[in-house]
Order: sequence, then C-alpha cells, then structure tokens
Amino acid sequence: MAPTPNALCFGSELPASGATCFASISPNGLILIFLSDRGEEAHTVPFSALAVGAGGFDHDQLVLKWTDRGRTFALHSRDPELIQALRAKAPAELTEALGHATAQVRWRRAIRRLAWGASVAVLVGGLTWLWYGSDMVVDLIVSRIPLSWEESLGESAYRQFLSGQTVVKEGPAVQAVQAMADRLTAHLVESPYRFQVTVVENHAINAFALPGGYIVVFSGLLKQANGPDEVAGVLGHEMNHVLLRHAMERIVKNMGLVAVITVLTGNQQGLAGVMKELGIELVTLKFGREQELEADLEGLRLLHRARVSPDGMITFFQRLAESEGRMVALLSTHPMSEARAERLRTAAATLPRMTPEPFGIDWQAVQGAVR
Repeated sequence: MAPTPNALCFGSELPASGATCFASISPNGLILIFLSDRGEEAHTVPFSALAVGAGGFDHDQLVLKWTDRGRTFALHSRDPELIQALRAKAPAELTEALGHATAQVRWRRAIRRLAWGASVAVLVGGLTWLWYGSDMVVDLIVSRIPLSWEESLGESAYRQFLSGQTVVKEGPAVQAVQAMADRLTAHLVESPYRFQVTVVENHAINAFALPGGYIVVFSGLLKQANGPDEVAGVLGHEMNHVLLRHAMERIVKNMGLVAVITVLTGNQQGLAGVMKELGIELVTLKFGREQELEADLEGLRLLHRARVSPDGMITFFQRLAESEGRMVALLSTHPMSEARAERLRTAAATLPRMTPEPFGIDWQAVQGAVR
C-alpha cells in the first residue's frame, strides 16, 4: 500500500506548485518517496546536506533545504511525526537548528492567533451592528461572490426544478418566448449573464428567474396573458432581478452572520456550500419591497429601450392582483399593490415618447400550443 503524502517538495525540475511526496527520517538522513506512473521512486538525502528552517506563507511549516549536483531543493511539511522523528534521529547541529525553527513557528502562530482574534472580534461586532441597520454589509458580501458560483447555484436549482416538470422543447410557445427574450437581451447594457429561458407545461400562472440568468415561464402564464407585450413585461422584470443580483442579496440576508463570518475567515468555499444547500428553495424566494420596485423601474426602462410597450407589464400584474379567489403563484413572490401599480404608471409617464414595435407573434397559436 502506497504511503500517504505528508510533504511538498520544490525544485527546478519539479512542478511550480510542488510535488507531493512521503518523507521519513532514517538513521542516515531524509528519505523521500515520490509516486509516479512508474511506481514508487525513493531518494535519500544525508543529514550533512540538510539545512533546517521554518517557512511557508505563515512560517508555520518545517522546511528542509539541500543541494544536489548544483540543483537546490526544498521540502515543506507540517507533519508532527516527521518533525518528531527528525528531532530524535538527526545530529546535534540539526536538532539545534530545528529547535530555533520550532520556536519561530510557535511565536508566529501565537502572534497570528492574537491579531486574528482581535480583528475578527472587532469586525464581527461592527458588522453585527451594521447588519440590522444597513444593506452595506450585504452588498459587500454579494460583491465578493464570483459570478461563476452564482451561475452554478442557479443551474443546480434550475435542473432540480425541471426534473419534476414537463419541458416544452419546441413549437410556437417556445419560439415566442425566445423571441421576446432575444429582443430584450439585445438591449441590455453590459450584461455579464447569458439568459436561458425555458417553458414548462404547468397550469400555475407563474414565471421566475434564478441566479445566473435561468428563467422559467409556466404555460399558465402564457394562457393568462393577453399578448406578448404582457409576457415581455414579466420577462423584463425577472431579468432585472438577475442583473441586480437580488436573489444573491436575499440569500445572504437570510443567512445572516453565517455569511459574514465565512467571508471574514476566507472560507468562500464554505459560503458556496451553504448557499448550494438552498437548492429548490430559490424558486419560491421572496424579494423585498425595494427590490421589487427596483426591478419594476429597470424593467420599464429595458422595455422602453427594446421598443416594447411598458403598459403590458403594468396591466398584466394589476389584472392578476384583481383576480379574486384565484391562486396566482406569481403574486406570492411578486405582490402587486395599487400603490406599486401607480408608481409604475408614474415612472412610465416620465420616459421619452416611443413608438412600440409589435412582436408579430400569433398569440392564439402560442396559447393553443400549450395546455
């Protein structure tokens, strides 16, 4: 059974990131075992060639250096058994140097722990105070989340949701929704996202966007809409939730100080793991009032740039809100009030005059193509 690597070896003929190896101490010196396609390769370095020190990014590793035929090598390890064996078997001049290196490591670790503990205490205390009175911390954390993680998070929830749905893969409905999405995305300003729109056979009057640009439109929404302008209004609104990273803000806000601490400690992978566990819950994520208004206003501006009548979004949301006794899934995550509708109408009135360009879509064919 091959030994488990416990060290990294560096040298001119080795990878820049170091070569993993198993290091041990014999009565004669340092023994290195490298694993390769040819099997195990063993090398011995006599004690007389070794120099002992501390190194690594935080100076918390044992470092052994030596020269072989004009080439310099270095071994880095934190393995306590290796250090103990070196202390027990090496000659006096090496064990004395090892003692100095060990003391240096302990001193640096103590200083780092003290400074880190004080810094975290101050930062967490300050951020805890800020958390409940400002969105500044949320914005800071969201800005630290790479788009690649956001896309991975959205894709995971997207695939999980679609696994239980009937996806409409072709036909008038798919073509119509894609045409609306293409027209809107063509008028986005410096968007880092590649939007992917999917239609599913589902009677719920709903549509939602996931982090990373994944948008799902339900057939029930297409059945309820009076024309493409209304659906385009919903798409413009949803796209801006993505562009403004509203879902990421809500996720971080819901995670609370867990998000703060994981970012402060540099544990970004831990943050990604916690977020990933949300999975399908992203589909029913509710946005705040300010986020809805922001998506409304930016959605209206997007529709205006794309020469789509902004009236469609306003009338559609308002008509749904007036539907008494109906379960409208879209309104559960995007509640429409008369005050919000009035703000939309006021904002639309301030936009420059524009002559809308019809989509040229046979809406009866679209509605007839889905159940």
